[in-house]
Amino acid sequence: MELTHLGHNSRYYSQYNPSLLEPIMRHLPRAAFSTDTSIGYDLWRLYEITYLNARGIPCIVMGSIKINAASQFTVESKSLKLYIGSFTNTKFLSLSHVKETIERDLHKVTASKVEVELYPPEDMSFMPEKLPGICIDDSASDIKLDFDTINPTLLKYSQSDNDEDKAVSSRTYHSNIVRTLCPVTSQPDFASVVISYTGRAIDTTALFAYLCSYRHHQGFHEACTENIYNDLKNVLNPDGLCVAASFTRRGGIDINPCRADSLDLTCKCSHIRTLRQ
Repeated sequence: MELTHLGHNSRYYSQYNPSLLEPIMRHLPRAAFSTDTSIGYDLWRLYEITYLNARGIPCIVMGSIKINAASQFTVESKSLKLYIGSFTNTKFLSLSHVKETIERDLHKVTASKVEVELYPPEDMSFMPEKLPGICIDDSASDIKLDFDTINPTLLKYSQSDNDEDKAVSSRTYHSNIVRTLCPVTSQPDFASVVISYTGRAIDTTALFAYLCSYRHHQGFHEACTENIYNDLKNVLNPDGLCVAASFTRRGGIDINPCRADSLDLTCKCSHIRTLRQ
């Protein structure tokens, strides 16, 4: 499926134009995975939504879009930016009219139900919060790192003799170190990752090295998150797992994929807005 906006010079429209939206098929990167990576969602936050009310007065809101990870398609982010930009000089009857329009158009593109919420700029729903769990970014002070390719063989259990580390228990880890590349433009993307995990304790130095191995990997946000989930499942075989990635903003939009063993587990890794977003 050819993308006509990403990586190309684009015309910016100021009148409503749903034809700008472009789908991306989910199954292509998933073909390489041995686990089911379709449980979860993608949460998109939009910071630059402006439109005209019924009297022609400019309005501005923020918004969130939640797309089911089991959908056949997701939406390409630059096309979404251009689509939202086409609201600029378009009159809408009400805020609910804007919401219903976005839900309808994204439903057509993703072939799935899409949840949209819109907020005034003063709303506190987008307040940044600290990431939960143990930060592993200081656990690697003297290790050799390989950035050539993703390396799941780095992952291993903790080698500690501590009985608590050997026992099965629930833990949450997070890291701010993840950097990937857009598969079309090669522009860098940055993310924080939260891993909610039930099983034997992970060697956090090894986990840090593994996340660093994404440094030159080219992939869309959703596929990178699914790759992390897939590797953790295959190598460490946890009893429960949820991986949530919070990518920093580009074009007024941040993207936050979450993948888990079950929908119940996604609640434990529910997305907060990080300080970098």
